[in-house]
Amino acid sequence: MSTVVGVTCDANRMLAKPYAIFGAAVLAATMWFWVQDIAIAHQQAESQAKGIPRGNLSDLYPRWLGARELLLRGRDPYGADITREIQTGYYGRPIDPSLPNDPKDQQGFAYPVYVAFLLAPTVRLPFPMVQRGLFFLLVALTAYSVLMWFQAVGWRVSKSTILFWMVLTLGCFPAIQGVKLQQLTLLVAGLLAAAFSALAAGHLLAAGILLALASIKPQLVALPIAGLGIWSLGAWRERQKFVWSFAGTMLLMIGGGEILLPGWIGKFRTASAEYLRYTGGGRSVLDVELTSMWGRLVSAALVCVLLYFAWKLRHAPARSADFAWQVALIMATTLAVIPMFAPYNQVLLLPALMVLVRNIRPLWEAGRLCRFFVIFTALSIFWPWIATVGLACASLFLPKQVVQSAWALPIYTNFAIPTLTLGLVLITGRILRREPS
Repeated sequence: MSTVVGVTCDANRMLAKPYAIFGAAVLAATMWFWVQDIAIAHQQAESQAKGIPRGNLSDLYPRWLGARELLLRGRDPYGADITREIQTGYYGRPIDPSLPNDPKDQQGFAYPVYVAFLLAPTVRLPFPMVQRGLFFLLVALTAYSVLMWFQAVGWRVSKSTILFWMVLTLGCFPAIQGVKLQQLTLLVAGLLAAAFSALAAGHLLAAGILLALASIKPQLVALPIAGLGIWSLGAWRERQKFVWSFAGTMLLMIGGGEILLPGWIGKFRTASAEYLRYTGGGRSVLDVELTSMWGRLVSAALVCVLLYFAWKLRHAPARSADFAWQVALIMATTLAVIPMFAPYNQVLLLPALMVLVRNIRPLWEAGRLCRFFVIFTALSIFWPWIATVGLACASLFLPKQVVQSAWALPIYTNFAIPTLTLGLVLITGRILRREPS
């Protein structure tokens, strides 16, 4: 395959302007306002009206409690007794299947058992303290991941441009939702950014270790592992250190988990299957958009496309434009095919968006149809901020109940963003590739 030509355009200079950073701060502020004063307020009112239980509602809590009970008391975190204790903290009481308004999500410990190693330093601390600490950690890690993704895709920009992206990232709904829920997806996103950044810097051993640590959410790292595994074959003598460090770290975590809880892999598989059952069958974005059958067929086709390009690009140096485009394709494909569509996963689209913005000029000059696709994708991405600005202004004049009735307006493009981004990444690759000489 040819080289993907990265074109640094005027967008970089525009984003570095002070008014651009101020505008990003305004958009971020309206998004935080919408989350706290409109979306959460609506959920609280609905819960009170329908008797829906609300406890700490922290996605960290099931993992933390399971890790604490395993490490301190030797209890099985996948057990039904632990699940009921988790529900008591998460929802405020165990959920009752006979009550029609009770949640269906049982909040079981549906993670690999070795997540306990990452949480081990926190298990003796009070959970409210752990919550506060993780809040600041996720905010800092999400901001710093912007810099790491820039390094991963090889795009050198000014400090003010980095600040612009950081402000906008911390002010987007996926990041805010992840921070509010204490979602470990943000931790995994930071580890993936660090792994790709380490690869770009030539630190192969560190990259392998970081990628292995990110496997606490296997569905988010399956395609990065596959893509980078193929990439390693392109220059095995130099890149095998990455493979061996990844494999060694995985063996240590899996083996350590087996010592902690013999037979944990079977328990994890059962817990994962139950999780998919009680959360609605594990549907992907494509499943929702195209029906389950067509969604799975298209997902399989997209994975094949990704593997094809991974093989074609296996010789690309880690600092090349080809590698940057591959990173964008891997992460965008992951978002389209994983069996979940929660908005917080969209923080993984950052490298794809960077590659698209960097190459916006050739995309714009490729023809009317491509320009329409660029505009449509940009509108889908910026729609949440447009909607939150409108709701923030409306809250100055309209009663709270009226504004809260439109609480879902900013998430109308939730399903469109991953698929449109992936489509534009594929178009970018087609437009910017040169035929081999």
